[in-house]
Amino acid sequence: MNRLKDKVAIVTGASKGIGAGIARQLAADGAKVVVNYTSSGAGAAKVVADIEAAGGKALAVGADVRNKAEVESLVRAAIDNFGRLDIVVNNAGVYQFAKIEETTEASYRSQFDINVLGPLLVAGVAAPYLGKGASIINISSFVTRVFLAESAIYSGSKGAIDAITGVLARELGPRGIRVNAVNPGLIETEGSHASGAMGSDFQSWNEERTPLGRIGRVQDIAPIVSYLASDDARWVTGEIILGSGGMR
Repeated sequence: MNRLKDKVAIVTGASKGIGAGIARQLAADGAKVVVNYTSSGAGAAKVVADIEAAGGKALAVGADVRNKAEVESLVRAAIDNFGRLDIVVNNAGVYQFAKIEETTEASYRSQFDINVLGPLLVAGVAAPYLGKGASIINISSFVTRVFLAESAIYSGSKGAIDAITGVLARELGPRGIRVNAVNPGLIETEGSHASGAMGSDFQSWNEERTPLGRIGRVQDIAPIVSYLASDDARWVTGEIILGSGGMR
């Protein structure tokens, strides 16, 4: 499929997990992809190698989305190497669950700086380079619909992203730039394995409450993002799409 042919995309936090899957999907659909990472250069290089082995074009660029100067370098790399920018996927994010009594300023700052400040900086720096038909896609979470105990900070950060999505859709719409969000449910990734979610009571709880009867996979989310990035979704903006197998 070449529905993204000639388009250029940046995917933040794309060295593993959902971000890596999105980068591969966008490339498979014809886009040239800037694979952003913060610490896992080897992971990003592997994603680039996979894309190139499949005949696509990609570039790994290290940048901390919390740092505006580094975000400017990230966007500049897309323009300098591929000549344009059409798609921005704000995927970089972190989560930490804790009882409300255990809330700390450090935990708040860590999650809000990456999950909220990061997408704001990336969107702000990228916007002047985006033209009519461009798309910003924010990766949020089903925690804004399914209220999980001990997730107050994380859920708050993703609730902010849902609100920001609506605001930017209104603000950038007159310039022909669409802004949407995808809210995955529990997805099997390196991160969910490392956190102990896989094989846990939490996984079983999710499966029992999901109409489609299982937790998600990266390949369940990446095509939704590709659709939103494409001209097939040219009349879709300001939407929050729940990718959770029906759990809500």
